[in-house]
Amino acid sequence: VQLQASGGGLVQAGGSLELSCAASGSTSSVNYIAWHRQRPGQEREWVARIVPGGTTQYADSVKGRFTISRNYAQRTGYLEMSSLRPEDTAVYYCKAFYRGSEYWGQGTQVTVSS
Repeated sequence: VQLQASGGGLVQAGGSLELSCAASGSTSSVNYIAWHRQRPGQEREWVARIVPGGTTQYADSVKGRFTISRNYAQRTGYLEMSSLRPEDTAVYYCKAFYRGSEYWGQGTQVTVSS
């Protein structure tokens, strides 16, 4: 499975962005999609996940502002981000869990200006 993350950019505080994570291979490769981020000078942290069956979970820091979803036909996962804050500035990575293995995308930069 190869993952291609896109959609990052520069946005003002309070704005919105949607990240995409396009997966190669089987539609099942997007059964489990997660987003992580690495803020400047910090460790990579988990942000959100969607699992088989559709249950979604979010880190407390983004709950109510971010929405994770997937589209099987497009084999793509999404992270819709709203009410963005400067502290959301980070490189965002998508991850897929497929047949017992983890796969990571290359990361996309999100910068939120105050």
